[in-house]
Amino acid sequence: MTLMEYNSREIEKKWQEYWERKEVYKTPEKGEKFYHLVMFPYPSGDLHIGHWYNFVGGDVYARKKRMEGYRVMSPIGFDAFGLPAENAAIKRNIHPEEWTHKNIERMRDQIRAMGPVYDWEREVVTCSPDYYKWTQWLFLKLFKKGLAYKKKAPANFCPSCLTVLANEQVVEGLCERCDASVEQKEIEQWLFNVRKYADELDSALEEVDWPERTKAMQRNWIGKSEGAVIKFPIPGFQSLVDVFTTRPDTIFGATYLVLSPEHPFLKEAKGKMENTEEVEEYIEKAKNRSERERISEEKEKTGVEIKGVKAVNPANKEEIPVFVADYVLMHYGTGAIMAVPAHDKRDFSFAEKHELPITRVISGGEELPYEGEGELVNSGDFTGVYSDKAKEEIVNFLEKGERAEKKTSYKIRDWLISRQRYWGAPIPVVHCSKCGSVPVPEEDLPVELPSLKDFSPTKEGRSPLAKAEEFYKTACPECGEEAERETDTMDTFVCSSWYYIRYTDPKNEKEFANREKIDEWLPVDIYIGGAEHTVLHLLYSRFVTKALRDMGYLSFSEPFQKLRHQGIILGADGQKMSKSKGNVVDPAKEVEKYGVDSVRMYLCFMGPYEQGGPWDPQGVKGVRRFLERVWKLREVTQEKDDEDLEKEVHKAIKKVTEDIEGMRFNTAISALMTLLNEMKKPGKGQVKTFLLLLFPFAPHFASEMWSLMDFEGEIEEKEWPHYDKEKIKEEEVTVVLQIDGKTRDTLLLKRDTQEEELEKAALANEKTKKWIEGKSIKKVIAIKNKLVNIVTK
Repeated sequence: MTLMEYNSREIEKKWQEYWERKEVYKTPEKGEKFYHLVMFPYPSGDLHIGHWYNFVGGDVYARKKRMEGYRVMSPIGFDAFGLPAENAAIKRNIHPEEWTHKNIERMRDQIRAMGPVYDWEREVVTCSPDYYKWTQWLFLKLFKKGLAYKKKAPANFCPSCLTVLANEQVVEGLCERCDASVEQKEIEQWLFNVRKYADELDSALEEVDWPERTKAMQRNWIGKSEGAVIKFPIPGFQSLVDVFTTRPDTIFGATYLVLSPEHPFLKEAKGKMENTEEVEEYIEKAKNRSERERISEEKEKTGVEIKGVKAVNPANKEEIPVFVADYVLMHYGTGAIMAVPAHDKRDFSFAEKHELPITRVISGGEELPYEGEGELVNSGDFTGVYSDKAKEEIVNFLEKGERAEKKTSYKIRDWLISRQRYWGAPIPVVHCSKCGSVPVPEEDLPVELPSLKDFSPTKEGRSPLAKAEEFYKTACPECGEEAERETDTMDTFVCSSWYYIRYTDPKNEKEFANREKIDEWLPVDIYIGGAEHTVLHLLYSRFVTKALRDMGYLSFSEPFQKLRHQGIILGADGQKMSKSKGNVVDPAKEVEKYGVDSVRMYLCFMGPYEQGGPWDPQGVKGVRRFLERVWKLREVTQEKDDEDLEKEVHKAIKKVTEDIEGMRFNTAISALMTLLNEMKKPGKGQVKTFLLLLFPFAPHFASEMWSLMDFEGEIEEKEWPHYDKEKIKEEEVTVVLQIDGKTRDTLLLKRDTQEEELEKAALANEKTKKWIEGKSIKKVIAIKNKLVNIVTK
């Protein structure tokens, strides 16, 4: 057989058509369930190499699980609502629905070209009414449980996208979608009460097999802090200012108080301020700064003293000045802080700027500020007590005077889901002047998105749906009087917060999914996707899961039992891919040159899956040459297996099995390459095993070779190989040599060397002679394959 007979294009087309015709990847009905899920793509119209990297790694894992006998469900769909589609449609002067569905059609073909195991019968498209009907149903359930509410509050507003953004969608003060500077606006908005689940969202991370870095990022976003609320009296006022602190041991060093510009006490204090105009001017400026700007470490901390108003430190009864400063946030803690400049960098720089007292109260560190713990100094009766004990004792002391209470605080905010844009699921609420905000009856769902000609956002910041009178004018479901529909649409992350549930029963018209099917398949066994979704999609999905559980719709608490991230593929120049840099890799062109399986294998081989790395054009060529070498195995195959090769085959089975399970695809392929080098004259059984190990990586190629070599049945149906432990035992082992129980050397000996021979080898060792010189041997303890201990008198 000649090299040219490996025609990847024909082979791949043949097997993809066969798999589709035979419905090979329809979810099996027998076996132990395994819910395998990759994050569904946004329908941009083109699969980029990052999509391939995500999908191919996941596909390798799923194929191995299928061969191990699991009943694998691996669905796919499209995350089709949201700003990117709408902005792209406006730019192209085409309707978002038309643009989205054209892209979905194209991407379906592109995904199929990879040869993945997806069960297309379970496809979901989030912009389809039969899907977002249940997104609206989810909203109603949350609304009726008090977990969805509307209020007027400061919000991140993008002046380019003309919509509100969740705090997580603002990066360094810029819109994550268009990089425009985000403004602060007071606006009516819908939110989900995520904070109700803050404690469980934090603690339940212990229950899941997720990357530690991802868990740490979620914990940081949730921002759980154990501490105390300390009450600071304000002379001349009845009200007290509550301060949350995690360091009550530093209270004797609190030399001033700082309030958030939004703190309610500022309105109460207005009449007694000596510099009202200065304070109000500062508060007005603070309103226009984004949260990230306000808390940035690089930004100089600004603030204004409220003259004429003092606070009393409840620990030492000393009067201290009160400031308003925008680096204090109203939603974190209590919106007020006790400033301890000697032991906090932020407070220290602020105190230096305003020439405020800096009092050390914790010993330790050569210079101030010192943020660690230590013995208390300058702290009255608590001087000399160590920090951890002092925290409790000081809180107990203040509690007696009703000036403190222990409390847990969270940094996380509620999820802002209102979007003043067109391309999203309409919020199913009707506003009635008589009845207030009334939920649309479930039997009237879906509230369908009207097909507007003018879907561009309004400069006033209202949704384009406000232009559609036939949409928003309606009757109140409760009293029947004239009313208006809500015109905001939902954040696209609401759609993706529950899609994994819909996959279990995607065609159900009566409920969001049948309970038996939910219990049969969920939770997801492994979820694969980008780490960029750590504090958006993943956190929101966890919240929705817990809320649905508490409403009785689910029996589990965490949606994704095991989570793995793929890395990022860079251009050949080591830079992030971008059209402007000219370093973008088009997977279709690579497939045209080298074939699907070569591209699949190179993506798995290029480096650790969780890290990614630069694309190397030579690397994919090398993988193609590897497959061409495997193709030649048909010419050298013997009827009988080579006994000397058998050990290497079983070592490879063990290595590839463990590496795929651990998603170490690169080292699994290295093991196959090493094994191929050993296969000079393999037997048919050894080639069969090699193809089974290769199949998850190069399914078209392995299927074709299996067929050409007339192996029984189809490779798809074959069991994953098992290794024989006896055959992979090393011929030599390292035996520890001890003298009187202390390790002095090691011996490399033949496996299963008997005790008598072990003793002889140990006594003949040069280091043994040195350590026992002049001593008598009491006994020798020899343990086969492990150690020899020579005991002297």
